[in-house]
Amino acid sequence: MTQPPGHASGPASGRRFVGRVALVTGAGHGIGRAVAERLAAEGARVVLGDLDEEAARTAAASLAPAEAVGTHLDVHATPSVEATVALAVAEFGRLDVLVNVAGGSVAVPAFEDLTDEAWNDMLDLNFTGAMRCIRGALPHLRARPEGAAVVSVSSVNGLAAFGETAYSSAKAGLSVLSRNLAVELGPAGIRVNVVAPGTVRTRVWDGQAGGADRLRPLYPLGRVGEPADIAAAVAFLASDDAAWITGVTLPVDGGALAGPAQLMPLLGS
Repeated sequence: MTQPPGHASGPASGRRFVGRVALVTGAGHGIGRAVAERLAAEGARVVLGDLDEEAARTAAASLAPAEAVGTHLDVHATPSVEATVALAVAEFGRLDVLVNVAGGSVAVPAFEDLTDEAWNDMLDLNFTGAMRCIRGALPHLRARPEGAAVVSVSSVNGLAAFGETAYSSAKAGLSVLSRNLAVELGPAGIRVNVVAPGTVRTRVWDGQAGGADRLRPLYPLGRVGEPADIAAAVAFLASDDAAWITGVTLPVDGGALAGPAQLMPLLGS
């Protein structure tokens, strides 16, 4: 498939993760799968966790000859998180990188009609689930004297008002959590960062009129994102190239937060 201009077309030639083990949540599809592919291409041994176990196993098998294993992971459940972390350590002997991708938005009522249950469900999936994974991985990340990395995938919704109040609030929480953990865990050599994507072409857009491309006018770079764009940013923050970067939220958004492209003609530019 021909990629759009400026697209992150694939992994760099570097092998920044040789000898390292990464756990990627939500790795059966979309951004999570692209992250697993990128890390494996750069030499990582990867555990792919997903609620869709079959998709996780299929994605892991596709990474051969890289060493990878796919498994069921439910970030809502502490026992499932702990079992997945234990599998990573049992399979590969260590854990160096945790990437929290699992999450998503579902249709909810207008704010005044939002139930406590719907609010809590959205926060649990997009915020508390990441906390469970970091908490579960932390003893093993602390054991890496050369340092370890946590990268969580948030959204531009957590940085500006794009609607979806419950989802956006949960994603904003990831940035505050990560800044606090960056300070707390920095002395142990553990870096904690966040990537905040704009619109990315994933399966959530399948069947929607116009698909993800209907939002192209929001992006000064003239296109929506691809999973590989986000994977490239995650790989950077997880690698030693970002060895002096912690506590940041990096927008990967085609310029959307710089200002909506469709307003420029109205401003006479």
